[in-house]
Amino acid sequence: MLKNKRGQERQRGFTLLELMVVIVILGILASYVGVKIIWRTEEAKVQAARIQMEAFSSALKQYRLDNGVYPGTEQGLPALVEPPSTGQTPKKWQKGGYIESKTVPKDPWGNDYVYVSPGTHDDFDVTSYGADGQPGGDEYDTDINSWDTK
Repeated sequence: MLKNKRGQERQRGFTLLELMVVIVILGILASYVGVKIIWRTEEAKVQAARIQMEAFSSALKQYRLDNGVYPGTEQGLPALVEPPSTGQTPKKWQKGGYIESKTVPKDPWGNDYVYVSPGTHDDFDVTSYGADGQPGGDEYDTDINSWDTK
């Protein structure tokens, strides 16, 4: 224990300056970690979209094997969960559908995937417009395309 000039015991504690320095350091560390966590979350969403596109690709290829054609653009991805009633109707649509879900999943940002058949890059194109839900963009808003996942 420390004693002051009068011989009284003095308690040792942190000064306001020391506390402010610690708070600033903790703030810097928290912002660094926060940015890393946000970046990882967006990377995970992009990866999830790519995995869903690969699943769509497999299901679409099975659809083509059964019916001789891919679903048309107007039929879209819903043709994988219920038999289409428009366009070229399927000859041997698989009972239960081509994906396990009862509905076509949305992309990780809650938007619908864009399906075009015939596609401009392949027999079919599937696109997610990313976080902003609009064509184009960069970083978090960049488009994720089925032809880029191959």
